[in-house]
Amino acid sequence: MIKKILVSVATISTVLIIIFFIFPSSKSDTTEISTVVKRGLFEILVYSSGQLEAQSSDYILVPEELTDHDVRIYEIKITDLIDEGSVVDSGDYVATLDQKTVEEAINNALDDLEQDMNDLQDAKMDSNLTLSNYRDQITNAKEAVEEKQIILDESVYESPAIIRKAEMDLEKAKRILKQQQKGYVLKERQASSRVERRVLDLRNRESRLAKLQKAYDALVITAPKAGMVMYNRERNSGGKMKVGSTVYTYRPTIARLPDLSSMLSTTFINEIDISKVKVGQKVTLGVDAIPEKVLTGEVISVANVGQPMPKSDAKVFEVKIQIFSNVDDLKPSMTTSNTIQTAAYKDTLFIPTEAVFENDSLQFVYLKKNKIIKQVVDFGDQNANYILVNKGITEGDIVLLNEPEDADEIPLEGFDIYDEIKERKARELEEQNITNATTSTLNQVVQKKKKHNKTGDSDLVVSQ
Repeated sequence: MIKKILVSVATISTVLIIIFFIFPSSKSDTTEISTVVKRGLFEILVYSSGQLEAQSSDYILVPEELTDHDVRIYEIKITDLIDEGSVVDSGDYVATLDQKTVEEAINNALDDLEQDMNDLQDAKMDSNLTLSNYRDQITNAKEAVEEKQIILDESVYESPAIIRKAEMDLEKAKRILKQQQKGYVLKERQASSRVERRVLDLRNRESRLAKLQKAYDALVITAPKAGMVMYNRERNSGGKMKVGSTVYTYRPTIARLPDLSSMLSTTFINEIDISKVKVGQKVTLGVDAIPEKVLTGEVISVANVGQPMPKSDAKVFEVKIQIFSNVDDLKPSMTTSNTIQTAAYKDTLFIPTEAVFENDSLQFVYLKKNKIIKQVVDFGDQNANYILVNKGITEGDIVLLNEPEDADEIPLEGFDIYDEIKERKARELEEQNITNATTSTLNQVVQKKKKHNKTGDSDLVVSQ
């Protein structure tokens, strides 16, 4: 009897197992993941890394003597430098510039000076010779006048024709004398001007030579004040200045002496987030080299023009952050992690972004009450993890983070909210169109005025 019972139980169990695997339960195995709508502080944050730098600095420059346009040395190499980060006092040695470059310029200037001295002597000799010849011509012309005067005097008893010819010869001789005298005055001026130009060239050569000598004496560079030496970046390579680097007189900065009592963090924000960043926003900063240190700061400048990231098509914008905390143990070029608070909403509703679903025209959540419904929600700003709720759900409501299995069959509620969103967007679009139209009209007026002014000026020129 017991054996029959055991066989029956085994048979029934086998059948139940087969039914279980062949005919799965109609109840969904999908696990619901939900969250509660919260109220509290909602922040929009932008994260970036930056680099510390002093807010203000004194600069170590190419010697002023080299920047004089008469020196005509536009670039020069660095032949010696002290180590970056060295702490110097006012007047301490920092660097030496290439002396050979200036020596070569001095030698060339000496050659030019010698040539100018020879040119001056030649000009004086030419002037003396030319004027001497003109003086001889004037003397000859005077003698010719005297001779013609004597002939006229002796022709008093001759025929009228001979007397007239003698008078004409005398007049001609006087005209030649007058021309020679005027020519002499002009030649004297020309000779004097030529000599003066040579003298001026010689003085300019002497002045340039003196300036070159001063530049040579200034090639050893010292610190203008006490501080820590931070070298500038090279124009071409972008690396720090070093022995062999070239400095240019039109970009004269060699190094900086930063004021370490006031620091900035310079960072670059991608073009997606830059519209959120404004001057005056609060920033929390960490320093990689001092993990336990937390700093506070504020955005003080945002670049209007972006720049490409290396090896990428993306654009970034430079942002400077002033640090308010104690900066005694901070040094330039330390890396910072920056958290910029671009917006903050006190006592507001928010949910995880995973709870937001959408179709072609609206956004909604799966709201769980007695049953699950699709609830249209008016959302606001969002950060990396959460999104702000304007209308549609309240504090304490439960929303799903995953889509239910029968999502297509769940009814959609809250079309009045959807209508409000549409109306608001229509108003915003209309206001934007009005703004664009106003701007376009103003631009047209400005262009017409410019064109009118230009046409008016042309008419004025024609009438004149």
